[in-house]
This record gives sequence, structure tokens and C-alpha cells, in this order.
Amino acid sequence: MSYSLFQYLSLGFVALIIVGLVTPLIRKFAIRINAMDTPSSQHKTHVEPVPYLGGLAIIIGIVATTYAAIIATTLTRENITLATYVLAPAIAIAAMGLVDDLKGLAPWPRLITQTFTAAIIAVLLVSTDTLGIAFGNRLVDVAVTVLWIVGICNSINFFDNLDGGATGTVAVIASFIFFIAFDRGQVLIGALSIVMAGSTLGFLIWNKSPAKIYMGDAGALFLGILVSVLTIRVSPGIKPNFLSLAIPVLLIAVPILDTCVAVTSRLNNNISPFTGGRDHLSHRLIRKGLNRKRAAITLWCLSGFFGAMACSIYRWPDSLGFFLLSAAALIWGALFIFFIKIPRAD
Repeated sequence: MSYSLFQYLSLGFVALIIVGLVTPLIRKFAIRINAMDTPSSQHKTHVEPVPYLGGLAIIIGIVATTYAAIIATTLTRENITLATYVLAPAIAIAAMGLVDDLKGLAPWPRLITQTFTAAIIAVLLVSTDTLGIAFGNRLVDVAVTVLWIVGICNSINFFDNLDGGATGTVAVIASFIFFIAFDRGQVLIGALSIVMAGSTLGFLIWNKSPAKIYMGDAGALFLGILVSVLTIRVSPGIKPNFLSLAIPVLLIAVPILDTCVAVTSRLNNNISPFTGGRDHLSHRLIRKGLNRKRAAITLWCLSGFFGAMACSIYRWPDSLGFFLLSAAALIWGALFIFFIKIPRAD
């Protein structure tokens, strides 16, 4: 069954309204239970305490909109199962993130839980042949999928360090995933991606600088699972295969760049990659003189650029594919050098 562009956009709008209305209620609840992100650590850049349970509003918006859409249109066991394959693991990881938000967890239990969840998702995707791009070897497919999910999930979480930075970037990424999924007729991927775009935009109303609420680890990890799974489930269907493989990487090029810059900087300074610090892209942009709002917009624009490159490769793989991929790789490398040369804060 196919759906019109208007129907998809309506889904995104509904998700935006739900999250936009639920977020202030979650904010009041967070303040009431004192779930506040206080600027007590060196890597914190905000001055006043900010409530950080906003991820719950994003989760409510995405889950409620998705299942309501299924019930209202094609209520079949298959569609409910397919949606649950994506949403249930994301909710499980978000629950772990919520515990971390409220009580704190060490890095290793978090990583083990993420790996276990990613392994379950990978086995489900491979066994049901729902990977967008497969290598032809089930063991390789599972291993690569696990690494991708864990890596991107943490990358999105690391990237959430600036008012509106991660929220807006995920909205941009989700929009480009929708473009490809809609063009390919992948109904579930298209619906989930546009709902994610709408939900993050609804949250951005409250999360933009100066942020009135943060999404916390619960929201960041939830979005990380969704982004990682949707990017490997969307099927570009282009040849050669390396162009298809490049598309999900380009879609998430900016969070990946942020992680690479931060981890490289920490390793060069004999600091654990799991230790927080002011060495992310946002912090370096601010040290270059941008304010928080302009730094966030810069990150959105960079994500939009790489998303546009990914979609251009998708549309013109034969004539421009190799050239665009080469150009994107060179620009990504130049950005890495540019950011890594900006001194990290002490």
C-alpha cells in the first residue's frame, strides 16, 4: 500500500504537535522531581540548571503517532510487528538512558546493554531479510549491523552537547531518510523517519538556545537507535554497492565527524574516550567565536550538506555518484583537520 506525500507530512505534523504540547508537561515534572542538569562538570557549558527528561516527550510522540497511524490505516499484525522490531529495542535502550539520567551508570554496563540490544536487532533484521544493504554473508551482516548500531547510537548521544544541536541535526537526517524511503516506496521507513523529523522539530521549540529542557540520555539513545536502524533499513537500490553503502554514512556524517574529532582529541591527550569534555564540534565552533545559536545552525547546515550529497548520489549514481562521493570524502576530511586543529579547552 502506498501513501501520498500529504499523508506522510500529516504524520510528521501530528508528531510535532504532540511533542510540542507534551514537552512543557514533562519539563514541569522534571523540575518537580529535581531532574536537573546542573553545570557542575567541567564539560558543561550552560550556566543555569536545566531539566533533562525531554526525551520522554520525543518517545511519547514517536510511539503514539506511529501506532495510531497503523491502527487508523493498515492495522495488520505484520505492520505492528515491523514497527515493534524498531521501537521496542529503542524504548529498552531509552529506559537504560533514563536510569543513567536519574541515577548514573558506568560506561561499561551501558556499552554491554547497547551491544546486547544491537545484537538482537541485527539477528532480527538479517533473519527477516530487511536490511537495506546486505553483504551476502549472514555472519558479516550481523557483525556490521551490531557495530553500526552501537557506534551510531553512541555518536548521537555524544553529539547531544549543545542547545538544539543534536535535535535539529536528527531532524535534518530524518528528513533525508524520508526522501529516499518515500521515493523507494518503503512505507514503514518513510513513516518512521517523517514522524521522527516531526517529533524532533516539536522538541526543538523548547530545546533551541537558550534551552528550556534537554532530552537527556534517554532521548539521545532512543533517537540513536532509530537513526541507526532506519539508515541501514532504507534501501537505496543503486549500483555499485559501495555507493549504496556510502549513503547511510553520509547521512550521519556530522555526528560521526563529531565523535571522531572528540575521540581523537582525547586519545592524543591520554584521556579516556568515555570522559566528557569540551572537545566536540559545538565547543570548537564556540571557541572560534560563534554563539550557541549560530553554532547549532552551523551543525544543521553541515548535516544538510552531507544529506544533500547522499541524496544526489542516490538520484544520479551513474553520472555523478563517484565524483560526489569523492568530493564529500575530501570535504569531510578537510572538516576533520579544521576542527582537530582548534585547541581543546583545558
